[in-house]
Amino acid sequence: MEVIMVGIFVIGVLTGNTGVIVNTGVGLLVTQLPPLLERDYGIALDPALTLWITTAVFLHAVGVIGLPWSDLNFYKSVPWWDHLTHALSSSIVAAIGYTTVRALDRHSDDIYVPPRFMFVFILMFVLAFGVLWEVLEFSITLVAESTGNATILTQFGLEDTMLDLVFDTIGAVVVALWGTAHLTDIVGLVEEWLDGRTA
Repeated sequence: MEVIMVGIFVIGVLTGNTGVIVNTGVGLLVTQLPPLLERDYGIALDPALTLWITTAVFLHAVGVIGLPWSDLNFYKSVPWWDHLTHALSSSIVAAIGYTTVRALDRHSDDIYVPPRFMFVFILMFVLAFGVLWEVLEFSITLVAESTGNATILTQFGLEDTMLDLVFDTIGAVVVALWGTAHLTDIVGLVEEWLDGRTA
């Protein structure tokens, strides 16, 4: 997937498509987080978690470039593409929030997060991030329109924004329900890293 993303990035550079360059470039940077965490902090992500992260940014990059025989990208031509990428991306945001708070909870006696509240926290954390993202999309679109430039993020209206937040919520609920089972190992690794920092 990373090799294909590099190819998409090159196509963006060759065609001068700023949206493809920026979106794919950011995606490629995100794919470097797992090796960075392992090399610099000793936090080795499970291969399934690495695949999860890579799939989310890969589908976003593919969605931005679209079909070679069409002027429309997948976000504009495939009705469910935006929903899929929002649900995947929000699940990653939820996993980061869950892992961080759970590791802090286990690391420090001064912090206690009741299990029932963790579900609510994940939902609020993801929705806050989702709203911030929608404001960013809206602002970038306004700036692009006012300067006559192509936008790197597109907002398609109020209905699109509301649906984005609905699918953000779905991604958050999935992690809130199954996060304990699948994120325990990474929580333990982050806790060990925190313990090592304070030892």
